[in-house]
Amino acid sequence: MDDKKRVNDPTATPSLRSENLYYHDAEELNEPPAEKSLHRDLSARQISMIALGGAVGTGLIIGSGTALARGGPLGLFLGYGFMGFVCYLVMVGLGEMAAYLPHSKGFAGYATRFSDPALGFALGWNYLMKYLIVTPNNINAAGVVIQYWAGGRKVPLEAFMIIFIAFIFFVNLLGVRVFGEMEFWFSSIKVISLIGLLLMGIIIDLGGNPKHDRIGFRYWHAPNGPMGTYLYSIVKNEHLSIFLGFFATLSNALFAYIGTELIGVTVGEAENPRRNIPIAIRRTFFRILVFYVGGVFVIGLLVPSTNTSLFLANKSKTGAAASPFVVAATLAGIRTLNHVINAAILVFVLSAANSDLYIGSRTLYGLAVEGKAPRIFSRVNRNGVPYVALILCTSFCFLVYLNVSSSSAKVFTWFVNLVSTFGAITWMCIAYSHISFMRALKAQGKSRDSLPYKAPFGSWGSWFALISTAVVVFFKGFDTFMPFNTANFITDYVGLPVFAILFAGYKYLYHTRKIPAEKVDLVTGLQAIDEAEQRFLLEEKSRGPQGFVRKLWDSL
Repeated sequence: MDDKKRVNDPTATPSLRSENLYYHDAEELNEPPAEKSLHRDLSARQISMIALGGAVGTGLIIGSGTALARGGPLGLFLGYGFMGFVCYLVMVGLGEMAAYLPHSKGFAGYATRFSDPALGFALGWNYLMKYLIVTPNNINAAGVVIQYWAGGRKVPLEAFMIIFIAFIFFVNLLGVRVFGEMEFWFSSIKVISLIGLLLMGIIIDLGGNPKHDRIGFRYWHAPNGPMGTYLYSIVKNEHLSIFLGFFATLSNALFAYIGTELIGVTVGEAENPRRNIPIAIRRTFFRILVFYVGGVFVIGLLVPSTNTSLFLANKSKTGAAASPFVVAATLAGIRTLNHVINAAILVFVLSAANSDLYIGSRTLYGLAVEGKAPRIFSRVNRNGVPYVALILCTSFCFLVYLNVSSSSAKVFTWFVNLVSTFGAITWMCIAYSHISFMRALKAQGKSRDSLPYKAPFGSWGSWFALISTAVVVFFKGFDTFMPFNTANFITDYVGLPVFAILFAGYKYLYHTRKIPAEKVDLVTGLQAIDEAEQRFLLEEKSRGPQGFVRKLWDSL
């Protein structure tokens, strides 16, 4: 990096100089020129729906079946509730940084700027690897779901995979405005479907089913009680197996909530980000919390934790059993509704895959803009789409063909393990970046009251999220030792040494160090963002009544 221009070099242009700058490359702090940059065409409603589309997917619709079998209905509810609170703490910390400095480099850029360039490098590549894995995971889930129908089982699964991959690629290639609008409607279908599933579950539970059977909290008492007894045959201790069952739900819940943070990547393409990002973060989190916690509560009411149809890693092709919602409708004796639910689930996972491919390409673009990935990935077409990055991320979707030699359920488990680790590391780095940001504000005498958005719990909330996530990710693979499973152990923990190697390797090559709080740059780039915000507000005002209607529509 010594051969690159430093932003605090006396020979650099005045816009790149500040008394607070501390040995960054110019490309690490400044936005690329307009012709090489992303387009700010995403409204608040589109951003929140993209986040919802990326986060509400297989973790709730499919993965919750495994969590129910291990933790029981109460363990499932508590596990998703606890990780939902941790997710909230990560989100508000990210929101405080993103509203203050909404750049196109994602939260890896915040780690670079507020903590250490090596941390930003490791975080960026870690997050990219997560989306290189989670996209084929959702396509794999779509294949699992489509096999519910007899016609779906007659057509080779590989053919469906090609169709799904081509679909999400061309949607992303159309440009962010078209992508955002399409994802808004896809995710709207998700919201309507989830509301319908929750209402259906409550009605079935209260006796509104063909059997006229009022279920109530029956499955919280029998057959195993409210908590699961995971691995009891091995540990031979009921209390320990109950605890292990609850802890196992935390790993599933972590995987389910991972993706909420992708709002931090969309800020580079957000209209009026200082207003829209906080709105989108609050709106998205509470929607997901209601759907997830409400969803698993309903699942725990309708499906016994001992049901053999639940999606488990040791099962082969699962068809309709891919979702506990389908299992619930089957147990209630509602036959036709299964097809409707399965179709909705297919939309869920395809929408999630669509959002995942978008975020993966933008993450790679952000790394390239910072000089932490080959420059070719920073190229954009006239629609502002980083097409080279998009092509590379799409190529990784073909990992889904692992399910040709192994069952879809087993491949799903491998992907869940990998994604959970990469996602947990991302959460921890976001929390630490927010802590560093708070320290810098305090050291430089800047009041949080002047910020566009403040995290309610401050640095304490980020510390709690950091420690809680670290505990979950460190111990989440405990069951790989009972008995030892090589494949699951590797996929559970390989992300940790990979991250450590990325971080240590970058520090060794470029001799970076932790940026002191008083030297953190809190200035560069703010003027350009302020000017862009003023231009947007003036354009909106000049539209008159039309601008008001658009503002109202975007606030939905």
